[in-house]
Amino acid sequence: MIKVTNLTKRIGDVQALDDLSFSAENGQITGLLGPNGAGKTTCLRTLFGLLQPDSGTAEIEGIDVAINPIEAKQQLGLFPDPFGLYERLTPREYISYFATLSGLSTVEAKTATQNVIEQLKLDDIADRRCKGFSQGQQMKTALAQAIVHQPSNIILDEPTRGLDVMSTRLLRDCLQNLKQQGHCILFSSHVMQEVAALCDQVIVMANGKVVAIGSPDELCQQTGKTSLEDAFIQLIGTDEGIAA
Repeated sequence: MIKVTNLTKRIGDVQALDDLSFSAENGQITGLLGPNGAGKTTCLRTLFGLLQPDSGTAEIEGIDVAINPIEAKQQLGLFPDPFGLYERLTPREYISYFATLSGLSTVEAKTATQNVIEQLKLDDIADRRCKGFSQGQQMKTALAQAIVHQPSNIILDEPTRGLDVMSTRLLRDCLQNLKQQGHCILFSSHVMQEVAALCDQVIVMANGKVVAIGSPDELCQQTGKTSLEDAFIQLIGTDEGIAA
């Protein structure tokens, strides 16, 4: 479970997070939806300990990220930009390296790496260098790195950005499987179809604040709209929605 309570963060002259509070539950996919500048990425970076909040708390499985960052990160998997893989490494080497960074011993990392290779069906490319991989192969390798240490929670920042249709579908299937296994998945996205299809809960953000929380259907009912896109634009304000 991921919990954010009264989180504030100012970056320069911008109030990036303004008393932000929400929770993302285990066994659910929660989406952060908002226009550019809403604070989505700042929120995710604060959860992962890359930014320190000015006030408020960010908790992973009840662990305060600011107080116990290493312990919190062991309960968290971060899906990186799949196009940032180390091309000279094989998936096995890449995944194993991050497993040790997440606190696993050399022996544990070896076993965990093999398990996630089998889980994501990477056997045929596990010992090939990443250079020249297709988008789908890169995506699966990046996801394997995020879940190799079996974190309870997974964070993704616009995970389908730059992916082709088949890779996007593959990622969605992987996320649904992780949800069925009881993981808490939190991701940001600008793609309405993606959010509507995947999310059990949607957190609509604007100007660093929560504007609305609910399932895609609940947000449509709340606004009297038939599509999530129309509901979103009404919730954040028409002019801002069009500008985004």
